[in-house]
Amino acid sequence: MLSGVANLFGSKTDHPLADPKEFRRILSELPIDNAFKALDEVAGWFESLQNAPNFPEDILFDVVRQLEDTALPHVRRLSRDYLQAPRLSKTEENRMWTMVHGFWTLTAANYERCLQRASTESKDKIAERLQPSLTLLSVRHIAALAAVLKWEQFRYKPSRGEVWQAMGRAYLLAEANKYSDKAQMRYPNAASTTSIAREYLKALVFHASSMESLLPIEIELAERLIAHFLPGFVFSASSTEESVYWVNPAKPEPPVRLVRIPTSAPFLRFLHPGNALKEAEALLHELERGSEIPANIDLGGHYQSRTLLPVLRHLCGYWNKIPPQRKHERHYVKHRMSVLHGLVNAFVVFSSEFGARPPGLPIESWVVENVSRGGFGAIVSDLRSDWLKVGALVALQPDGGDNWLIGIVRRYYRQSDTEARAGIEALAHVAISIELKRHSISSYAAVTGTPALWLQDGNEPGETRLVMPPASFDIRESLEFTHEGQRHLLTPVALAEHTQDYELARYRLLIAE
Repeated sequence: MLSGVANLFGSKTDHPLADPKEFRRILSELPIDNAFKALDEVAGWFESLQNAPNFPEDILFDVVRQLEDTALPHVRRLSRDYLQAPRLSKTEENRMWTMVHGFWTLTAANYERCLQRASTESKDKIAERLQPSLTLLSVRHIAALAAVLKWEQFRYKPSRGEVWQAMGRAYLLAEANKYSDKAQMRYPNAASTTSIAREYLKALVFHASSMESLLPIEIELAERLIAHFLPGFVFSASSTEESVYWVNPAKPEPPVRLVRIPTSAPFLRFLHPGNALKEAEALLHELERGSEIPANIDLGGHYQSRTLLPVLRHLCGYWNKIPPQRKHERHYVKHRMSVLHGLVNAFVVFSSEFGARPPGLPIESWVVENVSRGGFGAIVSDLRSDWLKVGALVALQPDGGDNWLIGIVRRYYRQSDTEARAGIEALAHVAISIELKRHSISSYAAVTGTPALWLQDGNEPGETRLVMPPASFDIRESLEFTHEGQRHLLTPVALAEHTQDYELARYRLLIAE
């Protein structure tokens, strides 16, 4: 396409990407083995295109499309590292997030410009030349916007109205011109086709699936499961008894659960999982019975069933007509609570050796707005800390009290750059700091113990739970510890939860004679 219209460039723009020969050189010289450098260069070109108002939009689409194709392997590599690298520093994590999020933001902005030119009422020659590419342009535009939403969800940021507005505008334009369901390959070597309606529906289901309680890798897996089950979803202009969510594509708003029929409007759309829920529940049942993950589900890598199970349970819950319900009644309050993060700090405050509130600890203050038997809901107004995330271990102490509780952050939602809401599950109201040793080692041997928290309540009959450092649990290895002069023997039952920062394990407890 570029070479065919080379004669147009001279009078239109002097941008280097407008020269076909120069553009081919730039593409060929993008780094192959340095993802950061390659994406940084592509982002620089994307930014320069935004500052080139005379660049013809039909050529712009071709340039952006080829730059996206070339950058895609690097985007995938950085995305994989961001989600799966075992111990990223905060600097590395921020750098990766900024790079990939910025890439998709700039990609979407350039496609938006092309789409606006193509949809002008008085079609000029540039708009006319864009018409044959409208389906591909719209598919890539919506997919890029959906990627922006996903990367912002990795940081638990609120979805932005302007993103939903742009998506809805592209979808409605395609629907009005009868090409929203037209099959289209998003990339040249894609394994299957997609469509504008499919990409829009996938973004709607992603948001409706309420990702605030999932870890970033689980959010990624959820998106891939949504893509797999998407053909079972029903998306239509009319509401039925099965409808679970609704959206107005003409508004800058995400989909919401259908609690009552919304006020009539021209562009209302309704969706429900259709056969997708049954298929997801069937897969969940098979995996719980020990089956392997089917080979036809593209998860972007190899994962164990145990990694996929909580994600499947989550999706099935939010696709259901009746959403997940609270186990315990919630009471609204307003009081402050001191918060410490991590196993090391929790070990200190639960140890009688250091005192209940030794000086020098990085204590934060949160405002608790609701409590229940199961935990707390809190407002966090200082977001400078980089540890706060779903799965974080926290010790909490009500202001004015002397007792500490231990809990896990289960939900995290950033309302703005300065305030967030967190949901904390209370693991135990009483815990004791202990040092563990392998049962096979003599109690008289001078062996350094493993620090752990012994949870005193909330345990199954005949069992106890321990919070331990990562990679401490072994189903083949019994442990022991001494408390108040008494030896306690621990027989492993199961690993209940594991993260990069701690493990939560179940044991049978026997007090030695």
